[in-house]
Amino acid sequence: MATPLKIAVCGASGRTGSRVAALAATDPRFHLLARVGRAQAAEFEDEAGACGAVIDFTTPESCVKFAAACGRAKVPFVTGTTGLTDVQRALVAAAARKTPVFMAPNFSRGVTMLLHLASEAARRLPDYDAAILETHHKGKKDAPSGTALRLAQAVAEGRRCDAAVPTASQRIGGVVGDHSLTLAGPFERLTLSHAAESRDAFALGALEAALWTARKRPGLYDMLDLMGLR
Repeated sequence: MATPLKIAVCGASGRTGSRVAALAATDPRFHLLARVGRAQAAEFEDEAGACGAVIDFTTPESCVKFAAACGRAKVPFVTGTTGLTDVQRALVAAAARKTPVFMAPNFSRGVTMLLHLASEAARRLPDYDAAILETHHKGKKDAPSGTALRLAQAVAEGRRCDAAVPTASQRIGGVVGDHSLTLAGPFERLTLSHAAESRDAFALGALEAALWTARKRPGLYDMLDLMGLR
């Protein structure tokens, strides 16, 4: 049997981070070394070096600090934190010069396929109007969601243009996460949708990403790389 991957989960008291930690604790492929609070970034430097990988679901500010610590320790870093500014995203990506960094707004395989299909549909239907609708629980702070922003980027990549895609966000109840892209042409509409039924889809995806990233060279990766869709 392979040696379990030693991991730390940053943001382990949050909605998704807590599920990552819970699943890791019962999975023989992992050894959960630490549950790290989002406010513990300053003290994390010494712990990072003992890890085989670090999984982060915190805040943009904490994510930048955890990424820097992993870069200095040359420990693979996997983050699903959303709401980062362009500057913060660049700071996290800078750690990829020293260690593998995996950044994904969503670790679901279904969402990754949605992004792939969205890019292809937008390319094949260049004259159709595009619009996105996303719904999450009322406690989610960033809007549009990171996944919705990535979905708009997929449309832009398919069409090779920077045109904005109108996006509507709803924050209601306990919805885990629903995303839809509609392409509307004359006399018809095409809608591509994904609905998450449990945060475990994201948590398990993050753990799979950690196993995958731990075997990679320094560089910047995402779910398209993991699924061979790049």
